[in-house]
Amino acid sequence: MVRVKSRYLLCEINVTERKYLLQLDDRAVAAAVREAVGRIHGDYGEALCNIRFSVKYLNAHTGIVFLRFSKRFYKLLWSALPFLTCVKTRGQTIPCFLKCLHVGGTIQTCQKFLIKYNTQQLHRMLPNCKNEEEKEHVRKAIMNCSQAWGRKKDDDDEVRSEEDEEE
Repeated sequence: MVRVKSRYLLCEINVTERKYLLQLDDRAVAAAVREAVGRIHGDYGEALCNIRFSVKYLNAHTGIVFLRFSKRFYKLLWSALPFLTCVKTRGQTIPCFLKCLHVGGTIQTCQKFLIKYNTQQLHRMLPNCKNEEEKEHVRKAIMNCSQAWGRKKDDDDEVRSEEDEEE
């Protein structure tokens, strides 16, 4: 049996107002991405989306989404993301765009990148804090990211084995 390899695109959903993030769901994002790929790459792009495309993870609070696509054709998906301008969900049209942060071969590499990225964002927020209470809150968040980054290898092996079982 031949193993079909995938690529995972770690993207950030940017919306005009934060309240719209909570209204998003993975099916609506998947439909919007499929529509954008079909619009840019035609029937060929639509067919590839029907074969191997899926939204693996969506965090509506942070706006982070993992998109999975076939390794051979992930550049089609990547090239169509700038043309996604809105997501239609629950009878509403939410204006947004996707910013691709990282492309990885596994979900685990995307998660490691996300931890580094969030730590960098927290370090950028620290100088902008207005009072000492805010600074302390950001410092605690940075420490939590550092502790998650420094997990033992045994924990990573469990995550990897769970990921292998899904596929």
